Amino acid sequence: MGKKNLLIVTSTFPRWKNDTDPPFVFELAKRLTDAFNITVLAPNYPGALAEEAIEGLRVYRFRYFLKKFEILAGSEGILPTLKKNRLFYLLVPFFILAEFIALLKLIRKTKPAIIHAHWILPQGFVSALAHKITGVPFVVTTHGGDIYGLQGKFASALKGYAVRNATTVTVVSKDIQNTIKYKFGASIHTDIIPMGVDSTLFHPDKKDPRIREKFDIKGPFLLYVGRLSEKKGVAYLLEALPLVLEHIPDCKLLIVGTGELNQELRKQADFLNVNDKIVFIGAVPNTELPSYFATADIFIGPSIKAEDGDTEGFGLTFVEAAMSGCIVVGTNVGGIPDIIQEGETGFLVQERDSKAISGVLVKLLQDQQKINNIKYTARERMIQQFDWQVIANRYAKILNDNARQ
Repeated sequence: MGKKNLLIVTSTFPRWKNDTDPPFVFELAKRLTDAFNITVLAPNYPGALAEEAIEGLRVYRFRYFLKKFEILAGSEGILPTLKKNRLFYLLVPFFILAEFIALLKLIRKTKPAIIHAHWILPQGFVSALAHKITGVPFVVTTHGGDIYGLQGKFASALKGYAVRNATTVTVVSKDIQNTIKYKFGASIHTDIIPMGVDSTLFHPDKKDPRIREKFDIKGPFLLYVGRLSEKKGVAYLLEALPLVLEHIPDCKLLIVGTGELNQELRKQADFLNVNDKIVFIGAVPNTELPSYFATADIFIGPSIKAEDGDTEGFGLTFVEAAMSGCIVVGTNVGGIPDIIQEGETGFLVQERDSKAISGVLVKLLQDQQKINNIKYTARERMIQQFDWQVIANRYAKILNDNARQ
């Protein structure tokens, strides 16, 4: 028998080569090409191709409005874009309708044995509607923002419709699994399968001394990589830095990423008088990130539970950092405890606690032997649990088991 056809529908996918958007859907998809013939449906974005072939994948991007306004998905993601400018909510009905029509067309064209929808809203909901019409089964994967964000009766009803009609629901962390069962009933079957990381790419050998030279880092190198949004809690890391500098005056913090709080965080750094110890370098192509992780001494992800309930669904950057030989410090929220085992693969502190962040950073930087002992253990654990080949095999089995024969 030949390979089955798999149709992936997602709102996050590389728009072009060396994109800065998270590549995890693409990374999973290309590793499934041994088991499936894969077509990907993603939204259009100004400058992206309407159709292209990438590493064995056939990619189609659907139009949903005037080209210059098709920025709902991409760059900052749908939820941050909506928060940034509420006028973009006017695009949502057009987006959902266009995605639904495009999905039906691709179902007729590619005749998939199964659909893999990333995010419950809108892809899971759209796939559920398509399933009712065509009978094609679908697996929906939730990454966190779609569960923790978009609260309210209407959004919850749409999410409930999607998960109850899915053949299988996969989640990237235990916290999301518990949230789904609490919100939609214990009978909802879920499998915990996170996104993966390429352990050959995120490797200690990627260390690049030119990064230290470029940013004039003479002492310990602290790193944050991620969106500059409320749930990432970067403000608490900035508050912690003056306390760290009292003990380790030559350390420096690099902040990689962009987001709606960019200017606010820069003003905070100025207010704290630590501008000479912080470098905001903006977005970095995904191909360059392994070198940053491998070169840094400590990666800090100070995530919080935001006012609207949104929080860290999993925290893939922690896995990338630990695989790269970088010590990780995170907060005890969302899916982060699935990755960090206290004192074994990294360190956990309570959210919104700058003193706790500074305390663990100072202890680590004053105990190099402790850092060296954890690095090896952390990398080995990450490979065993989160290497892409391990994750792709698990997804391939679920998709095959639920596909039409």
